[in-house]
Amino acid sequence: MVFGQWLGLISPRYQPPQGTPLIGQILTNTPLWVWGLLAALLVLGWSQTRSRSVGLARITLLPLGLGALSLYGTVSAFGASPAVLGSWLAAATLLLLIVTPMPLPAGTAYNPDRRQFQLPGSWVPMMLIMGIFLTKYMMGVGLAMDPAMATNTGLALAIATLYGVFSGIFAGRAGRLLRLARPSAAARTLPVLTT
Repeated sequence: MVFGQWLGLISPRYQPPQGTPLIGQILTNTPLWVWGLLAALLVLGWSQTRSRSVGLARITLLPLGLGALSLYGTVSAFGASPAVLGSWLAAATLLLLIVTPMPLPAGTAYNPDRRQFQLPGSWVPMMLIMGIFLTKYMMGVGLAMDPAMATNTGLALAIATLYGVFSGIFAGRAGRLLRLARPSAAARTLPVLTT
């Protein structure tokens, strides 16, 4: 509770009912579907830690889906004000521009005939997925305990920026892979010249 108050997620005025530990209240009041979502996200994150072949659809759907989840987390907590959306978009764009030109990890390859990417395992997607989930969960708990948090402009901008960072990193990682596929796709469509 002190940690939540220090982060600004729980009002210092909030006092839990006597006799019930705060963590117990939080866990028992969490809807069951949230635990199902957590399990699905853990499976998704775990699948990213293994070397695998992935098609173009999955490369683009993962950042789109998690970007939508992070944008939903922002809007559901603080509304769709221009400042909040602008913070999310600015952070996402900045991280997209930073991550996209970075070199790909060793072992990354694209097979143009099969339109498949060969990807090495990485824990980065798991950390990003859990970052989005935990931010949304903590904000849900914080707002349930202190609904006035939704009007805290500083907190709104900080959380929107954090969500944007997660989305931008995911989008940049996908952008790097799409950049890898582009020259191969262009080479396949060029006519063969003979002399």
